[in-house]
Amino acid sequence: MNYRQSLIIFILILITFSCSKKEEKGQFLKEKNLEFQMIETYNEAMKEFNRGDVIYAGKKFSEVETLYPQSIWASRAVLMSAYGYFSQGYYADAINDLERFLAKYKNHPQSPYAYYLMALCHYDQIVDEKRDSNEIIKAKELFEYIIINYPNTDYANDSKFKIEFINEIQASKEMYLARYYIEREKWIPAINRLKKVVNDHQTTIYVEEALFRLVELHYKLGLVKEATKYASLLGYNYNSSEWYEASYTILNNNFKIEKKNKDKSKSILKNLKNIFK
Repeated sequence: MNYRQSLIIFILILITFSCSKKEEKGQFLKEKNLEFQMIETYNEAMKEFNRGDVIYAGKKFSEVETLYPQSIWASRAVLMSAYGYFSQGYYADAINDLERFLAKYKNHPQSPYAYYLMALCHYDQIVDEKRDSNEIIKAKELFEYIIINYPNTDYANDSKFKIEFINEIQASKEMYLARYYIEREKWIPAINRLKKVVNDHQTTIYVEEALFRLVELHYKLGLVKEATKYASLLGYNYNSSEWYEASYTILNNNFKIEKKNKDKSKSILKNLKNIFK
């Protein structure tokens, strides 16, 4: 290889190395610029969020996720967007963000929070137990999921209290339907609803009335043995209640009932904590 060929090769190597350096530098500057844009967009979103414009804030949070999807800011932006929508009652938008978060960021440390916030989105839409059965069912399913999968969290503790309230709502709905059937003298559908209260919602305030109605309806149908069974159950658990006294009047019989003490204390619901404070 002569001197001229060696010189050409050397020059080519220098050119290649120089181009490579420029590409690396350009890529580095591009990434730094992109990261700067992402942080700037996130701060802008937070500013609008604090001002109460959750719609615009949600759009800016979505931009953060698009600009830098692999950063810690992307997942945080989705949750902030969801919480913003939730806080203003845009539940469908919040649920959409949360579903995307749970699908995209599996096993994320804030997954319990995402499930809890989604449960609250359904829970807060419960207004009328006679119409909102879909929201009731979805909220209960999510709260139960949290209790099973994240038992040692504050979200699980609060989910238990929320489920107690949901059970009261469901029992109320069953009693509403039972009374509806009783008024129309449809005894069998009424009995089925009342049994559902007794079997599925034993800790609610409606169970005493449900037991009494079962005594009343079975006695009306001539099923005295069944009526006596429910009267005994009512007396064993609630022998000082007015419903037991009413059942005693129907049967006109003496039941030897052992009194059972029950702890009816209730815990205070916890408030939602802002995980980003």
